[in-house]
Amino acid sequence: MEKIDITLTSKHNNRKFMADVRYIKDGNPKPVIIFNHGFKGFKDWGPFNIVADKFGEAGFMFIKMNFSHNGVTLDQPNEFSDLEAFAKNNFCIELDDCGVLIDNLFSSSCVIPGEEMDLNKVFIMGHSRGGAAAILKATEDRRIKKVVSWAAVNNLASWHSKEELEYWKRKGRIYIHNARTNQEMPLDYQLVENFVENSNRLQVPDAVKSMQIPMLAIHGSDDPTVSVEAVKQMKSWNSGINIEIIEGADHTFGGGHPYTGIVLPKDLERVVELTVDFFS
Repeated sequence: MEKIDITLTSKHNNRKFMADVRYIKDGNPKPVIIFNHGFKGFKDWGPFNIVADKFGEAGFMFIKMNFSHNGVTLDQPNEFSDLEAFAKNNFCIELDDCGVLIDNLFSSSCVIPGEEMDLNKVFIMGHSRGGAAAILKATEDRRIKKVVSWAAVNNLASWHSKEELEYWKRKGRIYIHNARTNQEMPLDYQLVENFVENSNRLQVPDAVKSMQIPMLAIHGSDDPTVSVEAVKQMKSWNSGINIEIIEGADHTFGGGHPYTGIVLPKDLERVVELTVDFFS
């Protein structure tokens, strides 16, 4: 398995962010898959490296990226060591970071061997909030030919109640508890302002309704974070999309961080199989 690390520069604050590429080097052009992590996530979270190897073994060029403002750094890619960057993240930054990566793939400065990539088959996928980003990016970038979401948030406007939003605006910053790291992770009100200012760009329901490329949405029936009703709603918005509900599965399909196993959890293994079949 070949592995290449890529350093990219965000359009926002010129902040550096990382992606890594996994594939089997054989001189044949492979479909390219871009993977987006979720909220309070990062590209090397839990079993994501095993997931990446699975896609590489299945004949894909698999690229998982850190969003530039997800709170990790180049020096500490597995720790939320820059919470000020986390506070300044927003949905448009994440979509623009996807664009920076895709632009790089099509540029002469791309470090991935060109003969190993089929740029006519660029696919995108994501987990949770990263799934929402994948859906949105798929509708605004015609270079993307297929999209898959895992346990995706289907409405970025439904995070907080009116009372919570008023408190957030008054304070300017709220804190989200991270049970795994025991950190209080800041979110600045600019996230809300960015959504309001760019609401046309950030409507996941509209993106699903207008989806013109093949789409698969996978969800766990027992997801406590994003209800399975989210994927059923998406199907009601667009009967042409494919959905799969994994009975008994939770939000991470059995994964956790840190992940010490050498094989995927049963539910996540099934999710990977379904995604490989769809992209194939």
